[in-house]
Amino acid sequence: MKRIVYADNAATTAVSAHVFEAMEPYLRQNYGNPNSIYSIARTARNDIENARINIAKAFGADSKEIFFTSCGTESNNWAIFGAARVMAKKGKKHIITTNFEHHSVSHCVDYLSKNGFEVTYLPVDGDGLISPGQVEEAIRPDTALVTVMYANNEIGTILPISEIGEICRVKGVLLHTDAVQAAGSLRIDLSRQDIDLMSVSGHKIHAPKGIGLLYIRKGVQIENLMYGGNQERMKRPGTENTPSIIGLAAAVEKAVSDMEHKTSYVTSLRDRLIDGLVSRIPKVRINGSLEHRLCGNVNVSFEGIEGESILLGLDMAGICASSGSACTSGTLDPSHVLLAIGLSHEIAHGSLRLTLGQDNTEEDVEHILVTLPPIVERLRKLSPLWHE
Repeated sequence: MKRIVYADNAATTAVSAHVFEAMEPYLRQNYGNPNSIYSIARTARNDIENARINIAKAFGADSKEIFFTSCGTESNNWAIFGAARVMAKKGKKHIITTNFEHHSVSHCVDYLSKNGFEVTYLPVDGDGLISPGQVEEAIRPDTALVTVMYANNEIGTILPISEIGEICRVKGVLLHTDAVQAAGSLRIDLSRQDIDLMSVSGHKIHAPKGIGLLYIRKGVQIENLMYGGNQERMKRPGTENTPSIIGLAAAVEKAVSDMEHKTSYVTSLRDRLIDGLVSRIPKVRINGSLEHRLCGNVNVSFEGIEGESILLGLDMAGICASSGSACTSGTLDPSHVLLAIGLSHEIAHGSLRLTLGQDNTEEDVEHILVTLPPIVERLRKLSPLWHE
């Protein structure tokens, strides 16, 4: 059988055995609707609330501040639209964000910009970072919301969310952060950080797809995104996804307890991969800050060739990778994230994202390092854009 090396953990992760075992009873035995009154339903309700408590503890929050959603995209939409509608009633219709957010954020603020809101898009530097000072300078009396991602999904740069939060708190402005990539890899303590709204997705941390959460700090008012039931304290209707909620709690608890070991191990794999690529392939660029970077992220650009061709070559060798966000696959446009950090269209088109996790091994890294250079060399020989 062909060897498979999975190096696309930023797109999704496998459900871990630990999470699957926690979920299984709620698929076949404790399957009652948590809103019914019979015993198996009450069991499901109690276990959902225990899951909420455990997740809250892991993030330094109160259980009443955790609301379950279907994914990070829903959480981002709810946070942005919900906060914008409340603040608009107070005459505040200015939003601050960056120019390299995930599309589930940027498309929301783009929509608002066409419907009565003014948006300031803070430019990131060549490493994919913004400074707290940029946020402070951009805040106005009519600023309704600052929405800045905790860590970038394509190039892995970690933004100074705690410092930005301190500024927003002093200025009396709401801060939302998309922590989909950060949760489980970075220590988040909402009891100490000035974050008002935070989005998390389960399938990035070995929980199943279709489950996420939105943290809403006590006292923060946002409007509902959906209507139709009393679930989630009348904030987010729909029959609860009990198995996935249980799985999300198991995944969050495991990620938080293993964080130091995971970070150390995966960082060593990442650095070995980066060093190997730089030493074995000419004209390769590492995208994003090397200092402020998620432990598993390797985003590289190769002059003279297309990223899609690299992906096809890797796939034939059993290596799973991506050229950017999985949510933008199929588009011919270069990554807006890579353009934001100053890459030309040609270089941005020749980019590859390899994202490692705890399940990867040194042998996986070596397989990539043995396989990728010949693919790049072959494609460059065929490319009219490549010049030695």
